[in-house]
Amino acid sequence: MSSWKDNIHFILIEPQEPGNIGAVARAMKNMGFSKLELVNPVPFHTKEAKWMSCQAYEMVKKAVVYKTFKEAINGKSLVIGTTRRIGKRRGIILPLRNSVKRIVAAAKKNKIAILFGRERNGLLNQEVEECGFMITIPSEPEAASLNLSQSVMLVAYELAQKTYKTETPEFIEHEKLDALYERIEYLLKLLEYIPRGDRHLEKKIMKNLKHFIGRAGLTEWELNMLQGLCAQIEKKIAFLEHI
Repeated sequence: MSSWKDNIHFILIEPQEPGNIGAVARAMKNMGFSKLELVNPVPFHTKEAKWMSCQAYEMVKKAVVYKTFKEAINGKSLVIGTTRRIGKRRGIILPLRNSVKRIVAAAKKNKIAILFGRERNGLLNQEVEECGFMITIPSEPEAASLNLSQSVMLVAYELAQKTYKTETPEFIEHEKLDALYERIEYLLKLLEYIPRGDRHLEKKIMKNLKHFIGRAGLTEWELNMLQGLCAQIEKKIAFLEHI
């Protein structure tokens, strides 16, 4: 029977250990999740992966593999990253338990991507910028780094404990936002909101805008409304330029 759990996609970015992939599959199956996706992994159909997955090796064999990060998040309406590092460049960071209600509510009608970074250095900044928000698992500073499968298990466990009656509307897929971002950036320049040549401020504004919209999600109607608003502003600017 299909449920909100089927809309939660656990995406491992460039995993380097087949055993970790197997252990992740086992953790997911323990908690009732099945959508395992991999971006540019090492060859992982190995004895180690089979041994570590225990009774979940079928999930390893069915894992969806993407060549690029962009391909992996296409079709997802909400993209969420995981991190142990705290910093301004990471955007909004929520403790795991504080994010569960939002994720479960959105998953009832939308595909959700939860990203887990590389074993050694996590998610890259450009991957973080595509996330609506980040979640972190509080741990001791002296031993803050968790094994990949441990992180997946904790996230899956917290999600599996919660069932909420509330649900969010159906959001548009992540890739449909790209044209809107390009149009808004173009308009900001036309309106001279961003001082000419200030690339740092331009990047900062657009990054924050992406986090804001990515965190909230947009329905098809809201996207069309914003596109219509942009079109009207463009018409007004064109009219004023010809007076």
